[in-house]
Amino acid sequence: MKNAPLYLLLFFSILVNSQEKKYVTISETMKLMGSRFDITIVAEAESTAKKNIADAVAEISRIEKMISSWDETSETSEINRNAGIKPVKVSAELFGLIERSIKISEITDGAFDISYASMDKVWKFDGSMRHLPTSEQITASIAKVGYQKIQLDKEQLTVFLPDEGMKIGFGALGKGYAADKAKELMLSKKVFAGVINASGDLTTWGRQATGEKWIVGISNPLDKEKVFSWLPLDESSIATSGNYEKYLVFEGEKHSHIIDPRTGYPSKGISSVSVFSKSAELCDALATAVFIMGIDTGISLINQLKETEVIVVDSQNKIFKSNGITFDNP
Repeated sequence: MKNAPLYLLLFFSILVNSQEKKYVTISETMKLMGSRFDITIVAEAESTAKKNIADAVAEISRIEKMISSWDETSETSEINRNAGIKPVKVSAELFGLIERSIKISEITDGAFDISYASMDKVWKFDGSMRHLPTSEQITASIAKVGYQKIQLDKEQLTVFLPDEGMKIGFGALGKGYAADKAKELMLSKKVFAGVINASGDLTTWGRQATGEKWIVGISNPLDKEKVFSWLPLDESSIATSGNYEKYLVFEGEKHSHIIDPRTGYPSKGISSVSVFSKSAELCDALATAVFIMGIDTGISLINQLKETEVIVVDSQNKIFKSNGITFDNP
């Protein structure tokens, strides 16, 4: 559902004297959860920063082990394997993540839905499609999708997918959740400041070594080298959904890889959605949802949520924003 490219530009200082202390800013890039992660830590010593990065990587790997649909030993795989058979007892952590996912499905009228993993892959974005799927194929592809079907037992901490072949997946909020958990760990260790950037799902805490807020640049979807606005992040997060790297053009019409789980058809009219909030998990999920809901409905939803904002760029490169975003359009 989501393939948010890394186009957030991050600026920071190395070994800057601030408040009579020297802080070092260390960044490392690695592949985790099948995606690029950039982890930046501000600390008083390089060795401390590197140790904290290693701890953050371990936490992200732990989350991946829990939610990965590719790992046959994960709790998520166990749930999917027992679809139509029996409820599966899970950890309180995964149960809570599924519970929150369903709540997001409810407020987005199903535009966000972790049971999207049940969809038959009738759309292919690898250049192999020679004709579009039929309406019958598309209708059949979403037959097992529906967050309303997921059965939760809070007392027993069990999850049951009632239909054989039904699946859940966390591709649309898993990286955001992992970023949040890594940040939570760093805060518990009283790490001075940092940034966890999970392929564009980004969360921050503290300030740069200079004492300034972290700054992100929102790129023009038509030219990722150009920035149309710089925005500060203060103890905050951002996630972006975009269709400019993965899409299908058939008979002159562009089809987004972001599929509406309610209809089975690609979303239209939007090039990118960037959501700002305290939680990277929430940003991640809502960026996908707004992309599917459309400009008017999506922005109306965001305007009803506290401490949450959005910037939408449509297919004509026109910029739309929620009430709390202030910047001058180019």
